[in-house]
Amino acid sequence: MQLVQESPQFVQTSLAGALCMGMEKGRFMPKSECKCLNLLLTYNSGCRAACSYCGLAKNRQEESSKTFIRVKWPVYSLQNILDRMRSGNHPFKRVCVSMITHGRAVEDTCGIISQVREYTQLPVSVLIAPTVMKRKEDLTRFKAAGADRVGVAIDAATEELFVQHRGAGVSGPHRWDLFWHTLGDAVEIFGQYQVGVHLIVGLGETEAEMVRTIAKAHQMGALTHLFSFYPESGSLLQDCPPPDLGQYRRVQMARYLIDEGLAEVKNFQFSAQEQIMDYGKDIMPIIRNGEAFMTSGCPGEDGQVACNRPFGNERASDPMRNYPFLPEAEDIDVIIPQLWNGVKQEC
Repeated sequence: MQLVQESPQFVQTSLAGALCMGMEKGRFMPKSECKCLNLLLTYNSGCRAACSYCGLAKNRQEESSKTFIRVKWPVYSLQNILDRMRSGNHPFKRVCVSMITHGRAVEDTCGIISQVREYTQLPVSVLIAPTVMKRKEDLTRFKAAGADRVGVAIDAATEELFVQHRGAGVSGPHRWDLFWHTLGDAVEIFGQYQVGVHLIVGLGETEAEMVRTIAKAHQMGALTHLFSFYPESGSLLQDCPPPDLGQYRRVQMARYLIDEGLAEVKNFQFSAQEQIMDYGKDIMPIIRNGEAFMTSGCPGEDGQVACNRPFGNERASDPMRNYPFLPEAEDIDVIIPQLWNGVKQEC
């Protein structure tokens, strides 16, 4: 009889996390060490959602069922992971517990958060699934269990794209309004800027649409954790290309300026195609600083980004989109020409 490996006794973890704990064999590129352990709930019946870009979607092709974000997410006993974490021989500054859209996910997430806090004392984030939650009630439970931050994966920049990729357009259960209302609840319960909104560049939005959504989240008291679309094998969008690198760089800069309170969208200039033409200020010192191009995610106790997701948006052979470390001078020299690549100049 096959062993049932389901949460809460079992979880999936990223290949990077498994490497850091010595549970898989391999090595990282220089400066690319993983600093956040991601734990993903797992059930034999899978996720109820049908998101067009996701390898966990219920409508994915069978051969993709053992991968997520293009790499293997092995299943391990939670106790085994906690025992290895307790040894202290790891680079992690934070743990993120990620729900999937499943009826047992809320209860199991609470238990996993509690155990992680008890065993590791590390700060814990929870990436929530609003569709299966009792909004404020369950958010309060996550906080009581020990989570100090929340992530809400809205992903799409507009309601139309959300419906197309996550809702009725793919026979999925998710609702745009519910996700935004839950975001507001999370800010109320966890505090200003203790909540992160996941947004994916490259699902069909314009740069102006994405910028306005980042600004909306910030006005609500949430920060944006930015991702670049990359085709997931077995998903409905497996044959779609990632966004132009220039597009991603320009939105990266916009996110940084907005989240850091360094610029206002009303001062941005957009082209007729809604590409960013100007940020209303001199951005060269900010470019040279390099932080704008780092992975945006939850911090560790030192205030530095812990959820640095090495190569979560590209293959190691591709140009790096989210730097898991502070870019150095030679990296900045590569980034500068990328920033305005593809911009169509106005006549």
